[in-house]
Amino acid sequence: MTGFPASAFWQALPAVALAILAVLAVTYLAGRIVGKHSVIDTAWGLLFCAAAGTAFGVSGGHGELVRRVLLLSLTLVWGLRLAIRIGRRNHGKPEDPRYERMLAGKSAGAVLALVYGLQGLLAFAIAMPLVVGSFTAGPVTPIGWLGVLAWLVGLFFEAVGDWQLDRYRADPRRGEVLDHGLWRYTRHPNYFGDACVWVGIFLIAAERWPGVLTIFSPVIMVYLLAFGSGKPVLERSMAQRPGYRAYMRRTSGFIPMTPRLHRALVRVPAGTDDDQPGRT
Repeated sequence: MTGFPASAFWQALPAVALAILAVLAVTYLAGRIVGKHSVIDTAWGLLFCAAAGTAFGVSGGHGELVRRVLLLSLTLVWGLRLAIRIGRRNHGKPEDPRYERMLAGKSAGAVLALVYGLQGLLAFAIAMPLVVGSFTAGPVTPIGWLGVLAWLVGLFFEAVGDWQLDRYRADPRRGEVLDHGLWRYTRHPNYFGDACVWVGIFLIAAERWPGVLTIFSPVIMVYLLAFGSGKPVLERSMAQRPGYRAYMRRTSGFIPMTPRLHRALVRVPAGTDDDQPGRT
C-alpha cells in the first residue's frame, strides 16, 4: 500500500466503530422508550453519517481534501435525507410486523444481536470506502467524478421515487398500484437509487489503491437491497395486494427498463395485463 498511510488508517478504525456504536446505543435507548425496535430503520442512514464524519475528522493531514469533502458531504446528504424520510414515515406507528415476526420469543440479548449488532457490523463494513477514501492522497480522477455522477443518479431515483409515492398515497382516486413515473420502469426506484449511491461512493474511493479493495461495500449493499432484506421481504407482503402480481409481471424488479424490454427479457406473452390500454 505504497503512499497510503496504513498505520493511521488502522488506528482510525476503532474511532469509526465507536461512532457507529454510539449511534446504536442512542437508537436502542430510543427504541426502549417508544417500545419498538423499528427505530433502527431511521438510524440506518445516521450510522453512515457518523462513520463519514469520524473518518473525515481523523484523516486530517493524510487524505486529499477534495475527496474527503466529497465523501463526507455526499454521505451526509444521503444519510440525513433517508433518516428524515423514514423517521417521518414511521412516526406514531406501531412496531413493524417484520420485527415482530423476527423477534417473537427472543431474549434481550438476541434482540441486541439480531437488530443492533447486525446492523452495526453491516454499517461498519459498508462504510469502508468512506474510511479508505478519506486517507487516500492524490487528486480526484475521472473515475471519482463518475462516482459522483452515479451518486447523483441514485439520489434522483430515491428522492423522486419517494415524492411520487407520497403523491400516490395522498390521491383518493389512486389506482391499485403505483405504476407511473419512475415506478413504471422499476418496482423499487428507491432501492435502485440506494445501490447507485453506494456504487458511486465506492468509485470515489476506488480510483486509487487500496480503495478498490472495498468492492465488498457496494456488493453487500446491492445484495441486501435486491436479494436480502430489501426487495424480497417487501414484495412478500406487497404481493398479497390487489393488482400487485400483475404489476410484478410487467415491471422490472430492480434495474430500470421499459415494460417492453422487461417483457422481452422475462418472456411475458403479448396480450397479458401489461398491454392493457390506459397504462402510463
